[in-house]
Amino acid sequence: MIFTPTEVIGHRGSGRGTVDGLAENTPGSFAAAVAAGATWVEVDVRRSADDVLMVYHNAALPDGRFVVDLPAEESRAAGVATLDEVLEVVPPHIGLDIDVKTVLEDAVDAPGRRTMALLTPYLKRQARSRRLFVCSFDPSVILAVREEAPGVATAWMPFVRNPLDQAVAGAAGMGCEVVAIDARSFGLAGEPERPGRRSVEDTVELAHRAGLQVVSWCPDPVDSARFAAAGMDAVVVDDVPGTVRALAAVAAG
Repeated sequence: MIFTPTEVIGHRGSGRGTVDGLAENTPGSFAAAVAAGATWVEVDVRRSADDVLMVYHNAALPDGRFVVDLPAEESRAAGVATLDEVLEVVPPHIGLDIDVKTVLEDAVDAPGRRTMALLTPYLKRQARSRRLFVCSFDPSVILAVREEAPGVATAWMPFVRNPLDQAVAGAAGMGCEVVAIDARSFGLAGEPERPGRRSVEDTVELAHRAGLQVVSWCPDPVDSARFAAAGMDAVVVDDVPGTVRALAAVAAG
């Protein structure tokens, strides 16, 4: 098993956007998430024009330039970190949730230049010394990890508000170890019940029977506590300290 439930994964470090003056997906943000009690961090990875892996969520910088069209140094000048720079600040006892952001050019570029080909050596090295899994919206990433880095765990990450049935069945069908589901797919606290949607408890129990662990992105501390009480294995969150406190309260009683 990958997780000891319920674990906290810092989303893009200590949270999306800017949290306490630290921009997402930067070394400082990852270090802050670890200091706040996250046992994992979620790292967005995409490639540059010169085949360097950059840690950035969006396809383009705020000025509209695509990361894949820029040499790494130009993106670095705009504040984007490389994967190497991020790994330097994440201690080996902290798990890595690597969210692979494939690009349009991966459909046509030489196989050795594609995002997964560049990432595979990192996966093999990191898997020797820390807990690690790869997640993506792109099912081809899951298949590539199976072929190129066997033994590295995978998580299928369906899209926003994707039906729970498809999420769990799809992850199981692809042979994933984990299914990563948008918190809104479960229904957030205070939302009315939606006909035809399983409860969190039923979904988690069935996923566990299928051999899957369950991660949700991005619940707030209230929903994180609710999900933990239902047996969920991990949560990817924007409020690391608040979620750590909420889960401690669940564990205490």
